[in-house]
Formats: sequence, structure tokens, C-alpha cells
Amino acid sequence: MDRKRRIALVVAILSIGLGAGQFVQSRSAKTQTAQIKAPVMTPTKVVPVSAGPAEAAPILGVAPALPPSATAITLPVAADPVRNPATAPQDSATAAVTGACSTTLDLVAQPSAMIGLTLLAPCHASERVVLKHAGLAVTAKTSVTGSIFLDIPALEATSKVVVLFSNGETAEAEIALPEVAGLGRFAVQWTADDAFQLHAFENGADYGQPGDVSAVTPNTSLGALPRDTGFLTVLGDATVDLPMMAEVYTYPTKPTKVDVIVEAAVSEATCGRELLGETLTSMGGEVFITDLTVAMPDCEAAGDILVLKNLVPEMTLAAN
Repeated sequence: MDRKRRIALVVAILSIGLGAGQFVQSRSAKTQTAQIKAPVMTPTKVVPVSAGPAEAAPILGVAPALPPSATAITLPVAADPVRNPATAPQDSATAAVTGACSTTLDLVAQPSAMIGLTLLAPCHASERVVLKHAGLAVTAKTSVTGSIFLDIPALEATSKVVVLFSNGETAEAEIALPEVAGLGRFAVQWTADDAFQLHAFENGADYGQPGDVSAVTPNTSLGALPRDTGFLTVLGDATVDLPMMAEVYTYPTKPTKVDVIVEAAVSEATCGRELLGETLTSMGGEVFITDLTVAMPDCEAAGDILVLKNLVPEMTLAAN
């Protein structure tokens, strides 16, 4: 009996030993296979990895535990191309330091006391900006390259223009236009739907006749002074959010009788509420600003036009 038990015990020990050997060999084979088949990735950031068995990454649904004697292998990590300073695109802060984001605002004197404005702001592409000059404030939109080219009627002999960007940055420049002292200008400005229109009737003209200067027939601002007729300049970009618009009429420099009126159309956007705006008068290079408030009729009057008179000082004038 004891001999049979010894034989059975020997057989059991041999079976356990063989099974353990097969298990170790099988695990070793699986580990090698995993190391061969595991794809080599290029991480975008380095994450500390413990060499302990609990931290081994599962492969094909198996989470093998490293034997105590195993040594963790650290793969070389390639440089992240997105953060490579030699090839990475510069952000605004970095570019500003290197000059790639520098903003320039240039003003040039144009005929008829107009300010030729050139804005170059490469890091403010397709952006809403506000242009301010002597109380005048209008919106504009930069191009896809961050530039703006336009003309603004000067209202002061020493004309300062400020550009305000959406992030709070500003650019400003100044230019002398002494011929403004011999001009008269009248402007109306508004925001969004609080819209107004200017009409200047020269030498007794009526609507649609020669001498009716408006956004429809603005004449031209080009040409040297003196001028027999005035001209109108429309300012502002109506496509941006919260547009700020203005119309500026420049009086003739030769004695001419001119009647200037401001109109407000009754529409679904304006009826039954107050319209708010401002008028600006430039005489001899000095600017006067007046608030403009208009109580609009009920919406039953949609399609009508309110004509606002006596808003402008008598200006037969610009030649005075």
C-alpha cells in the first residue's frame, strides 16, 4: 500500500512539474509574441509607465504580468512634430514677439480732405473692427490677409484715427489736413437697425433731380477743390455683427444753397420704438456732436418715411 502511494505521489509530482514547465514556456511564448506584434507608436506626450506587472498594457485582450526579474524597456520617443519649434506654426503671442503679428496703420492725405487709410494686421484676418475719428465710429472688416483700404472724410485739421480690434488691442495714427478748415461736413451715424439716410438738395433740387446727393447718387470725392457740388460718403460694414454705420455729406466749396435732411424709414425693424443715433457737424475743422432720438410710429405705418428737418446749421456756408 505504501509503495502504491509512493508511486502515485511520484507520478503527481512529475505531472505538476511538467505542467508548470509548460505554463512557463507558454507564458514566455505569449510575452515574446506580444512584444513582436505590438505596434510601435509615436506618442505626442510622454506618460510615466511603471515596470510592475499591474501596469503592463493589455494586448489582444490579455493582460500579462511581467515576472519579477523582468526589466522595463523604454522606447525612444520621437519629437512631436506639432510642437517642434522649427516647424510649428506660431501662435499670436509668439508671432507678436517675432514681428509676424505686427500691426501697421498708415494715413495719407487725399483730395477733398479725405484720409486714405491702410491697415495691415496679419493676425486679425476676417475680423470686425471699429474705426474712430473725431466722434465718428463705424465698423469695418479686415480681409483674409488682415488688411483694410478705405477713405474717411476728415473732420478735424489734425486728424487722428483709432482702430479697435475685438481682443481689445488698438492701433492709431495721425495726419495733418489743414484744408478741412475750408470745408463744411455733416454726418449721421447709427447702430444696427436704427437706420437713417441723408439727402442733400443742392440749388433747389428735389428728389431724384440733379443736385439730389444721397447714397444712391453720392457724386464722387475725387478731384481738387474748389468744387461746385458736394458729395456723400457711406461708411461702415453692414455684414458684421452689430454694424455701426454713417453717412457723411461734404458741402461744396463754392457758394451753393444746400438743404440737408435726415430720413428714417418705418419698417418692421424700426416701427413702434425709438431710434437712436448721432449727428456730427464739422465747420472750420471744429466738430459738434448731437444726440438724435426719433420716436417711430406704430407698425401700421410700415412703408412710410419720416423726414427730419432743421438738424443742420445753415450752411450755404462751406465757402465762408
